[in-house]
Amino acid sequence: RPSPEEALQWRDSLEKLLQNPYGLASFRSFLRSEFSEENVEFWVACEDYKKTKSPVKMAEKAKKIYEEFIQTEAPKEVNIDHFTKAVTMKNLVEPSPTSFDMAQKRVFALMEKDSLPRFVRSEFYQELIK
Repeated sequence: RPSPEEALQWRDSLEKLLQNPYGLASFRSFLRSEFSEENVEFWVACEDYKKTKSPVKMAEKAKKIYEEFIQTEAPKEVNIDHFTKAVTMKNLVEPSPTSFDMAQKRVFALMEKDSLPRFVRSEFYQELIK
C-alpha cells in the first residue's frame, strides 16, 4: 500500500498513478465501478504490446487489441476520433512497437482530463490519502 504522500502525487500525475501497481489497481477498481475501465485496460494492453519482441507475437497481440478495443462495435471500444482510428488501422498493416502510440496517447489524455479528476474525488482515493 502506498504512503499517503505517494498517493497524493497521483492527483497531478496520471503517469505516476499508472506506474504504481497499487495505484493502477485502485484506478482500475474505480473505473470498473463506473463501467468505464476500457480506457485503462487499453492503455495496459498497449504497454504490454510495446514490450513484445517477437514479430509473430506482436501481430497476434495487435489483432487482439484491435478487435477488443479499436474496431467499431468492439466489446471494449475506446473513444477515439476517426482520424486516430484510421492512422491506427494503417499502422497495423505492418505491426510495430509504435502501432498504437497515437491511440494510446489519445486515451491517456482522455483519462487524464476526465477519469483522473473523478478518481481523485472518489472514496477509493480519499481512503488512500488518509
